[in-house]
Amino acid sequence: MTPPVTRPYRGRLAPTPTGHLHLGHAATFLRTQERCQQAGGTLVYRNEDIDRQRCKPEYARAAIEDLAWLGLSWGEGPDLGGPYAPYDQSERREHYLGTWARLRDAGYIYPCHRSRRELREHAPTPKGDEQDAEPLYPPKWRPPPGTGAEALLPGECTWRFRVPDGETIHFHDALLGEQRFTAGKDFGDFPVWRREDMPAYELAVVVDDIAMDITEVVRGADLLLSTARQLLLYRALGASHIPGFAHCPLLRDASGRRLAKRHDSLSLRAMREAGLSAEEVRQRALDPDS
Repeated sequence: MTPPVTRPYRGRLAPTPTGHLHLGHAATFLRTQERCQQAGGTLVYRNEDIDRQRCKPEYARAAIEDLAWLGLSWGEGPDLGGPYAPYDQSERREHYLGTWARLRDAGYIYPCHRSRRELREHAPTPKGDEQDAEPLYPPKWRPPPGTGAEALLPGECTWRFRVPDGETIHFHDALLGEQRFTAGKDFGDFPVWRREDMPAYELAVVVDDIAMDITEVVRGADLLLSTARQLLLYRALGASHIPGFAHCPLLRDASGRRLAKRHDSLSLRAMREAGLSAEEVRQRALDPDS
């Protein structure tokens, strides 16, 4: 019997430049580098600046500076180039448009003209700590199959992925073990293209992780539900390889809230300016109770 082909390990750092990176980012990215080094792989830096209104070039520059100061290094990225350039999502629109068209042609997605306010008022929101949790889209609002097939471009409305209600999506997480989510119960029809005429997070990261041949995605546990959604996209796109997943526990502040970019006192930039060494910050990130 021919042994299976083992793909070289490729991990990725994928910050969103909407603010300064904080201690929680440091914990996740240090774990990402550690897993990549243990596998003797390549680490890719991808700047997820798809939201032009919220993402700022100064935060993108600061992220690279702060992570390099922290001791992280990568083999490909917007500052280094590489075989899968460009590594800025804002420069990869044609890749996302091509995937949107494939999903449209195959009938997996449909145009949605409901507002966020309508959705909040008429649909329940699943419980959890996911960063992108949104109300369950009511199945009765779905248009007939084939709606939107004539669209040439995705702008002016939201495009949603039609989930297979009742199907359980399960995967093994390298850090948190077996995970199971049920479509239509834990999550509903989700956006793949937003009315602001930009791809949604789910679509963009799947397209880029396929294109950049990423073999493992390491990120925070708030994105477990996103993984279930993304697995449906991988399947719809007929991806020949799907990355493994490792979700890190979230760091929280003294009141129990998970860290966010608004916690500026715990940003890497603020801790650098306060005189902490990179080693001290790494220690706090990896062992917050120390």
